Amino acid sequence: MAQRLLVIEDEPTLARLLSYNLTQEGYEVTVEDHGTAGYERAAKEPFELIVLDLMLPGMNGLDILDKLRGQGIRTPVIVLTAKNAEEDVVRGLKSGADDYITKPFGVSELLARVSAVLRRISGLAEEVQPETPVSASTIILGQLEIYPERYEVSLSGQSINLRPKEFEVLLYLARKPGVVLTRDDLMNAVWGFDYIGGQRTVDVHVSSLRKKLELDPESVHIDSIRGVGYKLVVNKKRTPVV
Repeated sequence: MAQRLLVIEDEPTLARLLSYNLTQEGYEVTVEDHGTAGYERAAKEPFELIVLDLMLPGMNGLDILDKLRGQGIRTPVIVLTAKNAEEDVVRGLKSGADDYITKPFGVSELLARVSAVLRRISGLAEEVQPETPVSASTIILGQLEIYPERYEVSLSGQSINLRPKEFEVLLYLARKPGVVLTRDDLMNAVWGFDYIGGQRTVDVHVSSLRKKLELDPESVHIDSIRGVGYKLVVNKKRTPVV
């Protein structure tokens, strides 16, 4: 069965171009040219991936992304933006985008990114083993508890709401506590070897994670190692919070 893709793009020529080329690649493509309509379809119907323009009538792309992630919808999203400003890219990544492309772009680049994101998501799904007891896979580091199957994290007894990629970054760091991991390590583990985006993506997600871990910074925090990468520092001897 063909993988279902949703394209939310209001520029007719580009929408037709995307639909045609993605269909030629074997995907089943649905196109919406209005932000509100695109959000409603994305919220109600299952898709393997969403290609989302930022500048849309009715509801802009970032608002759509925020609402979808807020509802727990983790469908991978590739953001299209005509702006090259760093703040737009950063906000898109913080909102839960899996990748971004700045217009103008080549169709071959888009197809490569779509394929890369779908392969990565498929690989993550294959790693999940529902029959494995939660207790066997739960990671407990001091006051930090991570539940991989449920994408849930708690710190000092309080739940922390993480975006999917924030969770995956934390999970990778938590599996090697105290070990310095390079940006390339994190990029390859979370986004895949064929991810075309830059290392700024890693920095954005780590920065966001740090703010959320400030719930109890004495228990766990992320250190930067200049010119190298990051490591998760955990105080396991701290007295548990009752």
